Amino acid sequence: MDQLRLTKQMIEFNKTTFDNTFNAMVLLQEQTEKMVGAFMEQATWIPNDGKKALSDWVESLKKGRGEFKKAVDEGFTKVESFFAGQQGS
Repeated sequence: MDQLRLTKQMIEFNKTTFDNTFNAMVLLQEQTEKMVGAFMEQATWIPNDGKKALSDWVESLKKGRGEFKKAVDEGFTKVESFFAGQQGS
């Protein structure tokens, strides 16, 4: 097996592993968000400002998570395109 093909397979394996792990993390975070949301609906003693702060925090986390995924995907795309250009070598 040549080194270029092995390297491409390693990159694809890492990308798949990252995507699967990331998706599992997203599912866990979404489930946690649903649980906290249900708790917040029932917790009448929490002021509306506190509920809004938590909601804003969750939205900020989602935005950061999306930006992280985008950055990692761009990195994989750059690495894959670099090695795609190496085929003639």
